[in-house]
Amino acid sequence: MKKLINKPDAVVSDMLRGMVSADDGLCLMPAHNVVLRADYQRLKDSVQVALISGGGAGHEPAHAGYVGPGMLTAAVAGPIFTSPSVDAVLAAIRLTTGPAGCLLIVKNYTGDRLNFGLAAAIARSEGLAVEMVLVDDDVALDTGASRAGARGIAGTVLVHKVAGAAAADGMELTELVTLLEGFIQNVGSMGVALSPCINPSAGEASFALGESEIEYGLGIHGEQGVSREEIAAAQTIAERLVERIVREKGLKNGDRVVLLANGLGGTPPLEIAIMLGSAITAARAHGLRVERALSGTLLTALEMAGISLSLARIDDRLIAMLDRQTRVSAWPDVTHPGAEPLLVKEPQAHDEDVAASLSPLSSAQQELLLQTVRATASALIDAEEHLTTLDREVGDGDLGISLARGARAVLTDIQKLNVRHPSATMKEISRILRRSLGGTSGPLYAAFTLAISTRLGETGDVPDFGEWAAAMEAGCEAISQLGGAQLGDSTMLDALIPAAKSLTASAQSGSGEAQALADALAAAEQGTRSTAELKPRVGRASYVGERAAGHVDPGAQAVTIWLRAIGQHFQ
Repeated sequence: MKKLINKPDAVVSDMLRGMVSADDGLCLMPAHNVVLRADYQRLKDSVQVALISGGGAGHEPAHAGYVGPGMLTAAVAGPIFTSPSVDAVLAAIRLTTGPAGCLLIVKNYTGDRLNFGLAAAIARSEGLAVEMVLVDDDVALDTGASRAGARGIAGTVLVHKVAGAAAADGMELTELVTLLEGFIQNVGSMGVALSPCINPSAGEASFALGESEIEYGLGIHGEQGVSREEIAAAQTIAERLVERIVREKGLKNGDRVVLLANGLGGTPPLEIAIMLGSAITAARAHGLRVERALSGTLLTALEMAGISLSLARIDDRLIAMLDRQTRVSAWPDVTHPGAEPLLVKEPQAHDEDVAASLSPLSSAQQELLLQTVRATASALIDAEEHLTTLDREVGDGDLGISLARGARAVLTDIQKLNVRHPSATMKEISRILRRSLGGTSGPLYAAFTLAISTRLGETGDVPDFGEWAAAMEAGCEAISQLGGAQLGDSTMLDALIPAAKSLTASAQSGSGEAQALADALAAAEQGTRSTAELKPRVGRASYVGERAAGHVDPGAQAVTIWLRAIGQHFQ
């Protein structure tokens, strides 16, 4: 188990100290792991209801991340996935409750319900006005045969926001309870996990999932869900979660809703955004009006990979409460989904037809050019896994993927290529690569092919072998100028430059094309082997220094792959 912690038994207190250290609007009661607004005494003396939530730690940023103006007054943190004690909750109530009273917002787990409930009863016996609402938004499990009721999960965050806005407006305690109980009835959530989580105290995963398995409807402590199934597309998963929420909450065509996409701790923002868009589409397929949306990592299960979706009916009053500005660390601003994603068309380049003023290739030459382009692209696609493996040793492992993506883009548009003259062909390939390739390889190969295009178009005639060799040298120079690399820096140029010089020498000596290409390939292969002995000075490999020693440069290896494909076409 690898965790960025000090001691397993100090993770909660260390975490809370870190949060409070970073925000002078917060304070900490260390004896009970209670985070409070620093101005809690002022609020206590005012007519504002105190709002307290909490539960076991491990759900960060919940619940301490929602303490602050416009949301909670205090949050009580228990041990990882374990309810805080009665005394901890009672201490928070006593410290924050004034004449306006106190409302406990509790997720419907047995331990939380019991500990918060007993603390509330004791506080009432001491003369304090304390009420409690239970959030039971989880729609995953059939609770008909259980008196425990549905679990409280990520929809709790929406309840915190509505409660905070209402309390800030001066709503009195009984009215606040009525508002929230009505809102909670209209909140539904369901989650899906891609991986388990590891409790630092236990040191082992809470459950096991197969390589391609996901768990639908699990709880935020890793409790078993409704089913374990094979991974599916994000849209399919979103549709299933939304369908369940719609059915269980009785949402109808035309209902106005807020949608929350919540990462469970180990879910990248990229995947959360994909699921958010998929969920909006799924909700609209049911006729729902998604008037507000929010997403992020809001209520987690440690580092669990997965997501939960929440839908809640809203009206103008609730929308105003969700829109209200708040100064807490974890609440993201809500957004206003449009009727459809606003898409803007790409501006079109106004290039002249390069080939119009150049001597055209014959039909046979045009076909040979197309076949060569196709063979080169296919070779890079076939080498995707090999190049990716090489790149993991010295870079970030994306070279094979990137080059294959660019090659596929070329093949997709190959019938649209202008092959009347190679200058036009290479210019269009440059355009395709700069659009599709990305990363480091994208601009370098785009510059390479654009320079070749420019050089081939200078004479206006059909280029001979010597002009192709000169164009390749021009391409090498373009890469060097753009990327800053030179021969001996352990880059693609260590294969390209020797190959280009070999082609130039062959053209000057009158060698045939097949032999010239074979010699160029041999020079590129020798240059590629030499990169294993060189210290990278540019590119990602330069970051790892000595760790790159003994490994050939993946970019140079890629050059030998497409050169070999060209050469085989001329044998």
